[in-house]
Amino acid sequence: MGYRDYFKSVKIEMGGTVLLKWVLILKEFKEEWKRTSCTIMSDGWTDKKRRSICNFLVNSPKGTVFLYSLDTSDISKIADKVFKMLDDVVEFVGEENVVQVITDNAANFKAAGELLMKKREHLYWSPCAAHCIDLIFEDFEKHLKVHQITIKKGRRITTYIYGRAMLISMLKKFTKGRDLIRPSMTRFATSYLTLACLHELKASLMSFFSSNEWKSSKFGTSIEGRKIEHVVLDSRFWKNVTTCLKVAAPLMVILRLVDSDVKSAMGFIYEEMDSAKEKIKFNFNNIKKR
Repeated sequence: MGYRDYFKSVKIEMGGTVLLKWVLILKEFKEEWKRTSCTIMSDGWTDKKRRSICNFLVNSPKGTVFLYSLDTSDISKIADKVFKMLDDVVEFVGEENVVQVITDNAANFKAAGELLMKKREHLYWSPCAAHCIDLIFEDFEKHLKVHQITIKKGRRITTYIYGRAMLISMLKKFTKGRDLIRPSMTRFATSYLTLACLHELKASLMSFFSSNEWKSSKFGTSIEGRKIEHVVLDSRFWKNVTTCLKVAAPLMVILRLVDSDVKSAMGFIYEEMDSAKEKIKFNFNNIKKR
């Protein structure tokens, strides 16, 4: 569905007063875009019905405004169709007003971005900084064996504990109510954030899995429970957690910065990435093979 079809449907779903108010707000923003130019941003996600949805927003010094959403289930994997979708958005906003278009860094969007710059020579396609960092985390997990194994063990611990309400209650007595899992902004960053939480609560976890309360419980006497206990009390596991975080922690700091609404990322992203590289080198004593 293109943006013209979207606006036909939105008239049905939105009340007349709400639609009119939205149109007036959009008109104010359009006047600002003519004066200062703007950036088009796309945000892809998957809904509960497993449909691919893409939200389009426009950012300018006046602020960020939502344009519309499209069901991209049938087009998100095809570069030519993605290009047409992006081109339609630029047409709607006005090519003369657009400085750049930001999407994720998937191959189809990258190819579509190149096509868009060839057609509209006065704008730039840029990959989303948060998505690029998320892909770095994905590469760590895929290509570094110690990361792959350690993350898998970390997931085993949290999955086992959070699948049993009674066990969560028992553990929280040792962690003083703190959780092992925290929500994160991206899929792969969540894996490393979980490792960071485990590392922070290492002493509490080891105390819990060494306690009489654990050992005398039905969990502590089960085969699966003993396997989890072995992982938690294994010093090599914790050494590997530290190794993973030496690489991931500096990048997690940047991910929080670029995902923030406080200020635009472009002004500091390059300096922060250089700083992260130096921090990672320092964490490994400048020994490249480590």
